[in-house]
Amino acid sequence: MEITRLGLKPSIKGPAEWFTGAVRIDPLFDANDVRRGAAATVTFEPGARTAWHTHPLGQTLIITSGLGWVQREGRPVEEVWPGDVIWFEPNEKHWHGASATNGMSHIAIQENLNGKVVEWMEHVTEEQYKR
Repeated sequence: MEITRLGLKPSIKGPAEWFTGAVRIDPLFDANDVRRGAAATVTFEPGARTAWHTHPLGQTLIITSGLGWVQREGRPVEEVWPGDVIWFEPNEKHWHGASATNGMSHIAIQENLNGKVVEWMEHVTEEQYKR
């Protein structure tokens, strides 16, 4: 058994290469020799969002607070609320973040494949974001 105490892993600012706007990442757990999964709580201020990206083994998001927007490539932007669970298929190009007027937090869970959990791509444009 392993217990990770709150505050053991420091919060980090979402890097500008991967995010637009103010984003805080609070790591929850990392992949290791026997666990492929990794998770973090990610908090987005209004208007903040990820860049387009994919995950080799998919990604699960659990919305914990606020109002968010998610989008798969080629599909419309969708609203998400606390309690919603979103699954992105392996290698499905997508983005997620807060709405334009409300912040949003989610738990992001993804699995490690050969040392990789995500492939970051181009930023979401204002036109794509404003839906």
